[in-house]
Amino acid sequence: MECKTIDEVIITLDQIVEDCKVNNCSLGFFAVLYRKVTLSVKEGIHYNRFEDNVRMEKLDVFFANRYCKAYFDYKNNKTISKSWKVAFDAKEKEHHIVLQHLLLGINAHINLDLGIATINTIGDFPLDGIKNDFNHINDVLSDLTEEAKRNMGSISPVFRVLMPLAKQWDDKLIQFSIATARKGAWDFAGQLNSDKNNDQKIITERDYAIWKLGIALISPVRTLQWILNTIRFFESKSVKLKIEILENKIQAVQKQ
Repeated sequence: MECKTIDEVIITLDQIVEDCKVNNCSLGFFAVLYRKVTLSVKEGIHYNRFEDNVRMEKLDVFFANRYCKAYFDYKNNKTISKSWKVAFDAKEKEHHIVLQHLLLGINAHINLDLGIATINTIGDFPLDGIKNDFNHINDVLSDLTEEAKRNMGSISPVFRVLMPLAKQWDDKLIQFSIATARKGAWDFAGQLNSDKNNDQKIITERDYAIWKLGIALISPVRTLQWILNTIRFFESKSVKLKIEILENKIQAVQKQ
């Protein structure tokens, strides 16, 4: 059932997080991050931080529904976008580090879902009218993702030491940028807005491109994979514990 309000979104995200804890499932990493993004957006709406708070809730709900539907459809063996399938299938591979799971979710959600949700939100109104709030929701996600990265040492003690060494590689995992994803999502929304008669073709082509990026995020060059394997070796062994650590760290950041 689709959510109608931001409060319903939060309840659904709570359900996903708890489901992942119970099942020791790595899909909970992105769910924890995304729940905090949604809570931050709700707070922003409450304090009138957006240009159009009613519209922002509408955007947030359209945006979240795409993720929630993909999650539950995947669990029920239904067809989902290629972008989300590569993100969700990663749970079957134990060698991926937490950061890879976060970036896979961000890749699918921003690069594919956000442009579609934006077009659904504006209806017949001009696209440029929502740009500032579009950027704002990306800024919230970006800030919380950066904080999550800075706190990865609580999950793997060697993360802070080894990840700076990885920057020497020109690899999609290292070069992934939310700012770049935001620009791509805005351009994608512009395509959909300017050619509504071919929206399904545009979405299919975009989904394929983002799927390929997702594949790259979990297929780094061999020397980089050695570093990731070391980080993963020193990560907490329990997926549930890692979800709870990430959950507590994000909450602590929000309270500062």
